[in-house]
Amino acid sequence: MDSALAQFPARLWRSVVDLVTPSLCLVCQAPVEEPASLCVACWTKLRHIDEPVCDVLGTPFAYDQGAGALSPEALADPPPWDRARAAVLFTDESARLVHALKYRDRPDAGSLMARMMARAGRSLLAGADVILPVPLHPFRLWLRRFNQSALLAQALSGMTGQPWRSDLLLRRRLTRTQVGLDDAGRRRNVRGAFGLRAGQEAAVAGRAVLLIDDVRTTGATAAACAGVLRQAGAARVDLLTFALVPSPARPHI
Repeated sequence: MDSALAQFPARLWRSVVDLVTPSLCLVCQAPVEEPASLCVACWTKLRHIDEPVCDVLGTPFAYDQGAGALSPEALADPPPWDRARAAVLFTDESARLVHALKYRDRPDAGSLMARMMARAGRSLLAGADVILPVPLHPFRLWLRRFNQSALLAQALSGMTGQPWRSDLLLRRRLTRTQVGLDDAGRRRNVRGAFGLRAGQEAAVAGRAVLLIDDVRTTGATAAACAGVLRQAGAARVDLLTFALVPSPARPHI
């Protein structure tokens, strides 16, 4: 059967759904032309992170300092990952997108977030051998019914063709939420919480791993995961998130 003809029922159904339920902005619910999108007003309120950025932390620079430039923070306290990128800064608008995916069962928000992450992390994705989401503890996964980081990883894999795995990294210990903890408290909270599934060292050793999460605050969770991957012999570990929480001590543009 011709592929266009085979896809006709799906396109017809999509047209009917769009007619009956018009697409709305994922943040403010204003009408929009395309599903899984934002209105112009909400889009312009997002604080996109564009080059130039610190190569290791992905934090924006006020001016171009050359390829591979590092911020004072990255030099003073190098993280266990190699490179990090994020699509936007964590603001009220980007928080609403994260919450729509995480708490309101809106996978279309995840589709938009993944598209933005693919743009921000294109160099990381191009060099990745495998994409791994930050895992949830089984109990929290049971409560929430899905892992938002896994949905983002799967979407990025579909866009790029890079393989993804949700069964390599494990969250062995049920930790309290990181909300409200300071940097040191976050590190203590996730210490020893992650591990690699037994017998899966060969899936990581010598490979370039891209770690996926929705939001990076202090980087404590990502650092704990990266440490496990390093110990398993990963050749490099990069980090890609949708949003980055700005540090009060760090100026942003």
